[in-house]
Amino acid sequence: MIEVVEYQPSWPVRFAVLRDAYAAALDAAGAPYRSIEHVGSTSVPGLAAKPVIDVDIVVGAGDVAAAVAALSTIGFEPRGDLGVPDRQAFRTPERFAPSNTYVAKVGSLSLRNHLAVRDVLRADPALRDEYAAVKRRAAAEAEDIDDYIERKSEVLARILLARGLSDRERAAITATNRRITGRGAGG
Repeated sequence: MIEVVEYQPSWPVRFAVLRDAYAAALDAAGAPYRSIEHVGSTSVPGLAAKPVIDVDIVVGAGDVAAAVAALSTIGFEPRGDLGVPDRQAFRTPERFAPSNTYVAKVGSLSLRNHLAVRDVLRADPALRDEYAAVKRRAAAEAEDIDDYIERKSEVLARILLARGLSDRERAAITATNRRITGRGAGG
């Protein structure tokens, strides 16, 4: 079963704790980074979400390995790109759970996808509320996580269009998600 809960004011606080821990590890290792971004549904005030904090650590193309190594020092296990170009994923140590943490190259489509969804939903309360209703319904009816993602794909496509992602970029996101899930678009 997929759990979608109402927005929790504690989520930004939890993100701040994660951000500070990640920044300390990156700084201690001398790993350059551009920013540490709270992404995903928990980053949008008022949006129902799976209660998992998503974090993108944004780095230059030449700094990915250093950032991955820095996160390894605090218990993150590198998992590679998991089929998403220009992004590195990790197995999260218990003390940082529940969270999903990624190292993303600045300007990458995966990062732009995450930021687009966050920024559009923060700016458009009607679309945010529509997306929340879709998420609740998808969580109640979906057979598995892949089905859940597929059920959200239509509204996510409209969100990405609202942010100005091109047809080619939206198609690439859909193709990546199909490779990963074996089904359809999602974000």
